[in-house]
Amino acid sequence: MFSRMMNGRPAVVVGAAVAIAVAASAAWQPSPIARSVFGTPARAADSASPPAPNAAAAVSKDSVELSDSQLDSVKVVPLEDREFPVEKEAIGSIDFDEDMAVQVFTPYQGRIIALFASLGDDVKKGQTLFTIDSPDLLQAESTLIAAAGVLELTTRNLARLVELHKTLAVSQRDVDQATSDHQTAEGNLRAGRDAVRIFGKTDADIDRIIANHSADPTLVVPSPITGRITARNAAPGLFVQPGNAPAPFTVADTDIMWMLAQVPELDSPAFRVGQPMQVVLNAFPDRVFDGKIITIGPSVDANTRRVFLRSEIKDPQHSLRSGMFANFVIRIGPPIRSPGIPPDGVVREGDGTMTVWVTADRRRFTRRVVKIGTLSGGYRQILEGAQVGELVATEGALFLSNALATAAASE
Repeated sequence: MFSRMMNGRPAVVVGAAVAIAVAASAAWQPSPIARSVFGTPARAADSASPPAPNAAAAVSKDSVELSDSQLDSVKVVPLEDREFPVEKEAIGSIDFDEDMAVQVFTPYQGRIIALFASLGDDVKKGQTLFTIDSPDLLQAESTLIAAAGVLELTTRNLARLVELHKTLAVSQRDVDQATSDHQTAEGNLRAGRDAVRIFGKTDADIDRIIANHSADPTLVVPSPITGRITARNAAPGLFVQPGNAPAPFTVADTDIMWMLAQVPELDSPAFRVGQPMQVVLNAFPDRVFDGKIITIGPSVDANTRRVFLRSEIKDPQHSLRSGMFANFVIRIGPPIRSPGIPPDGVVREGDGTMTVWVTADRRRFTRRVVKIGTLSGGYRQILEGAQVGELVATEGALFLSNALATAAASE
């Protein structure tokens, strides 16, 4: 029985003593007096804090279950089938229609006498812009007055010779010569009137010059079109010549304006000449201007990889100004029907993915990755990841994402 010894003591006795001590320790419970003095030992299971009564519980890595007090924080709506246009967007700037912008030069040289329009003024066709003292006009009017005097003289001479020929006081040769002189004078007068008319004088002005025998060197330069003064380089006393830049005035028709844009190379195949477009400007955020594409650049900019685009915009109220910043939208195809969700129902996650929160019972919400499209009519297009009729969170979607992140961090 005592076949083995340990330090002079039987091994069996030592082992039995240890077993009895362990059993006694496991079975021992503190007395009421000991518990009142030292307290009840805490168990490991009792040390964990219970969940907060208002905290959302994560039922899986992509799901959240809300408590009763949190249900009012989230608005749930069904996904609707909506129509989304197929569009391309770009930015540009407003400019004058160069095809309808006219540089107004004086037809003859001279010194400016007076100005009758300022920069930014709206003018009508034929309205006087400035006047010059033109020596060429003075010469043409002097020639006109002389031609009128010669015609008057030859007319009286012809009439006198015709009367004298009736009494054979003069020969037929004299009458024929007077007739020829009269016809020449008539031709010179017509040429003189045409020469003065080139300067913008009317027939009434010409008749007045002839009647008064007074030449007026003031040359009136009118606006050739109806539009707006977009540039003025004229000043009283300035000597101007035909075609010498800069032009004294520039007038542009503002009923139609241009929008100049640079569109990405990848989007350029979607555009074509004649496509209708809509333009919204920062200066008029609540107005939409209609237009169409008139020019597509023949080449791609090697530095920016963009293509030049020019569009016409109708502006009958003359609201646009050159240089205004504009956003334009061009429809490149028929509209597409897709599920639509209010923008606040889409959450951009930290990794850049777009998610929505789907629910079946309005209490447990599951995060789902979606592919979004365009924004139209206050709804964001859902291309993939959700179907029409599914219940999704709109207001409070960001709260659900934060609740899931908080619950995951506490685990």
